[in-house]
Amino acid sequence: MTSPASVPAPATVLVFLDPAFEGGRVADASKPQLMATDLGATRGDGVFESLLAVGGRPRKIQAHLTRLAGSARLLELDIPAGAAWRRAVETAIGEYRRQDPAVTAAGGTDDDEVVVKLLVTRGPEGAASPTCWVQASAPGAAGRRQRETGIDVILLDRGYDSEVGERAPWLLLGAKTLSYAVNMAALRYAHEHGADDVIFTSADGRVLEGPTSTVLLAHLETTDDGAGGVRTIRRLITPQLDSGILPGTSQGALFTAAKAAGWELGYGPLEPKDLLDADAVWLISSIRLLAPVNHIDGQEIGTPELRRQLTAELNALFATIE
Repeated sequence: MTSPASVPAPATVLVFLDPAFEGGRVADASKPQLMATDLGATRGDGVFESLLAVGGRPRKIQAHLTRLAGSARLLELDIPAGAAWRRAVETAIGEYRRQDPAVTAAGGTDDDEVVVKLLVTRGPEGAASPTCWVQASAPGAAGRRQRETGIDVILLDRGYDSEVGERAPWLLLGAKTLSYAVNMAALRYAHEHGADDVIFTSADGRVLEGPTSTVLLAHLETTDDGAGGVRTIRRLITPQLDSGILPGTSQGALFTAAKAAGWELGYGPLEPKDLLDADAVWLISSIRLLAPVNHIDGQEIGTPELRRQLTAELNALFATIE
């Protein structure tokens, strides 16, 4: 008899938003579901969000719904309201966990993870409305490993300056679109050169973001506490949000938690030397979560002990975020 632990989890669960089905229409992921002429496939014309569900509960769902709606507006896509997405997300997570032998064998767990994607395409040429669905699947092993061991990154020039987003809004730099070919090419380039990930820089020398993540850095500063002792100021900094980067939902949530815990916050502008001089640097995203950066272009960031300490502090704060 095969043990539950050796039975693979379901590959993918698809739930299409459909007015005829209040909780969405569950579709067979092993069969074709989109037209070959769908503009999402032929032109990358669409938007998406990715979030993590832990123990059956989606994290930061309102932040993702807000960003999805903003991306859709930039592409002039008329998508369903948030309530319909919430119901479809609940259906997808529930169906995935129902099929997952590891969850069913344990009677439900508090820490099982499910990757949930909200996807929108413009549909086939001439379609009256976009195609919208939710996808639930297992997280990749690399993400969890990189949270624990950290990553090595390289700096890559994105090829335009940090003000291009204001001059050329049609570039859709503030939208999370399906057009991720450049981002994936950057990651392949990093892997070919012995790195795990990338931090993009602008043509005018500003730090931007990762292909699938937001950049964070920390500085510790010791100062007089006014009573004959010393206190440590913890400062968390991210690139300017008006520099042509995607506002990070995880970065925003972590900043809120860090501020409540007494951290000082800052928003760039940042240059590569700021990363190299930091006490710690992370790439943060909704699926991989907080990945400490060990080296940038071969140079170690901070010390292993300090990276572990600060990562543990921020992970504890991030764990409180719903």
